Amino acid sequence: MNFKRILLICLLVSLGSTASFAQDRLSKKARKAQVNESQGTRYFIEGEKNLILNDLEKAFFYFQKALEFSPEAPAIHYKIAEVLVKANQAEKAMPYATKAAELDGENKYYSLMLAEIYTNLKQPLKAAEILENLTEDGENNQQYNLDLASIYLNSNEMDKALVALDRAEEFYGVMEPITLQKQRIYLNNNNLSQALAEGEKLVEARPGNPAYVMNLVEILYNNDRVDQALELVFEEISKYPNQPELQMAAHTLLKDKGDIQQSNHHLYSAFASPDLDPEVKSKAFISQLTEIKTQKREILLDSLETLMSTSNPENADIYAAFGERRMQEQKLDEGIDYFKKSLLINPKNNKMLEKVILGSFGEDADFNELEKFTTLGVDEFPKNPEFWFYDGVVKSAQKKDEEAVISLKKAIELNANKNPQLDQVAFGSLGSSLYNLGEKEEAFRNFDKALELNPNDEQVLNNYSYFLSLEKKNLDKAKTMSYKVVKRFPDNGTFLDTHAWVLFQLEDYEGAKKYMELAMKHEAEPSGVMLEHYGDILFHLGQKNEALSYWKKAEGSPEASDKLSQKIKEGKYHE
Repeated sequence: MNFKRILLICLLVSLGSTASFAQDRLSKKARKAQVNESQGTRYFIEGEKNLILNDLEKAFFYFQKALEFSPEAPAIHYKIAEVLVKANQAEKAMPYATKAAELDGENKYYSLMLAEIYTNLKQPLKAAEILENLTEDGENNQQYNLDLASIYLNSNEMDKALVALDRAEEFYGVMEPITLQKQRIYLNNNNLSQALAEGEKLVEARPGNPAYVMNLVEILYNNDRVDQALELVFEEISKYPNQPELQMAAHTLLKDKGDIQQSNHHLYSAFASPDLDPEVKSKAFISQLTEIKTQKREILLDSLETLMSTSNPENADIYAAFGERRMQEQKLDEGIDYFKKSLLINPKNNKMLEKVILGSFGEDADFNELEKFTTLGVDEFPKNPEFWFYDGVVKSAQKKDEEAVISLKKAIELNANKNPQLDQVAFGSLGSSLYNLGEKEEAFRNFDKALELNPNDEQVLNNYSYFLSLEKKNLDKAKTMSYKVVKRFPDNGTFLDTHAWVLFQLEDYEGAKKYMELAMKHEAEPSGVMLEHYGDILFHLGQKNEALSYWKKAEGSPEASDKLSQKIKEGKYHE
């Protein structure tokens, strides 16, 4: 009995030990699984952090580490695919996105990632298959019909695009982008009636919106249905008489039919409204300027101008329209003034800026005023070489030579040899400013560059030869250049004066006298420089009293040399 009892106790102990060992083994597996899951989660979180920070390399590393611990986790496959797509590696992303979608077919974002990858790989119709499956799955995914329609449109699958757009319209209701796209498809298929039906649907869904009426009117007009278009416009005017867009449409259609009186009636109504876009008014006004000039046209323009002044005072587009009319009437100063007013409100009109600048050059140019607009040009259009060129020329004319050099060099740099004429004139102007700044050798190099492009530029030839004469350098070259100019322009006092002074420096005093007398003859009031130079020539010809007389005539002139008072005081020539 005792032996049996002892044996039973031993057996129970043995069984208990075996059960305990089995439990220990299962616990280790569970613990290991928990450790793996925890480690994988930590790597996944690190991957997410780096993805948010757009550190794609680190994000990819951590997601790959997470995948080692959880190879069947669809979210990790999805995230790796996302990283690779962001890194423009769609092909490498494909297997990960495919695996994510296989592991969890219910998650639409995995399918959308796959569709995106197909699109990136230029396989849009495969992307469309995925979106088709999504949109078939109840109402929750109907928003993807617009993406689907876009794919079909880009793939020229117009019938399928229409189906997708119809489904999108069912989901969103009647919307302008959907309607307009459907119209384009129908018009492309020569299905005018269906295109019109779509437009009518939009007008009914959004009553009182003139843009949708204009859409229909445009389609009708472009398909030679002017009467039908007019009928629609009149019907809408009867409902909404204060909509100026409808009045403008009636004006255009009636004018097309030749009913000018009724057309102008609607034009007046449109222009009287402050709600009509001033740009529309401006364009309509300018279009009237293209009509044959008659008394009726002028009365119409006067009336429209009054209406615009009243309903849209101080507007850039309106000032521009007034300016165009004045320019057509050859009232150039008034036209330029209106353009200036327009530009001070809206300076982003490069063509008008150029009109103002070019129209303001002349003998009586106000360079201080003009500089406001050349500065505006380089500020608003800093990559346009023309405005830098104009700015340089204007600054040079004001003796702001340091600033002129900066602008002219910038003009040449931006031009990059595209416009040889601009380069040529810029080199010439740059030469003059550089000479004034004492950079004489660089000035002469720029004059040479200008003459390489145009050997007959009279301004460059004149300035170059004059500066050479002042330096008593290359005088034979100076003589050849200045003679070339006076031969072409025998009545120009400035050019004759330059040639005379070149001859003076060559000690050809008789020749100098001849050309200086011609220069003064062609000037209503000879400049102080001419008078002083003529005195210098006479002195060297032995006519000292006459020389003194002309030096005294030059006295007080801002153009006279700093040696003039000494010449008068001592009665002799000083260089």
